[in-house]
Amino acid sequence: MNKITTNSESQTESWAGNFAKGLKPGDVVALEGDLGAGKTVVCKGICKGFGFEGLVNSPSYAIVHEYPNEPPIYHLDLYRLKNANDLYDIGIELYIASKGITLIEWPSMAGNFPLNITHRIAIKIINESEREISEFK
Repeated sequence: MNKITTNSESQTESWAGNFAKGLKPGDVVALEGDLGAGKTVVCKGICKGFGFEGLVNSPSYAIVHEYPNEPPIYHLDLYRLKNANDLYDIGIELYIASKGITLIEWPSMAGNFPLNITHRIAIKIINESEREISEFK
């Protein structure tokens, strides 16, 4: 497990850009943390790390955002799912079996569904600007 403390949103995003260098097509990254912890900030940094220059925001209501990139990046937010059966409605199996990079916020909402997670990131709020980021494989 790797652990780091960041002191700003831009520092968190920068860390995520560096983290992205270790990812490869087919990887599934689970992001855990309370509301406002910075999961979407990490997703922005990962996307930038792969050279994506478009808008990256939380897919809270859409549930899935697909970012055209090489490799493609799929950003899922499972927070609003009513139950694990909803995963089939969004086609989760296509994303986690793809040759893209799949980023999943709120993976716990998937219950026991096998998400094929290759990397897990936990973000803890220390104070308004400080975050503790733990990376697990």
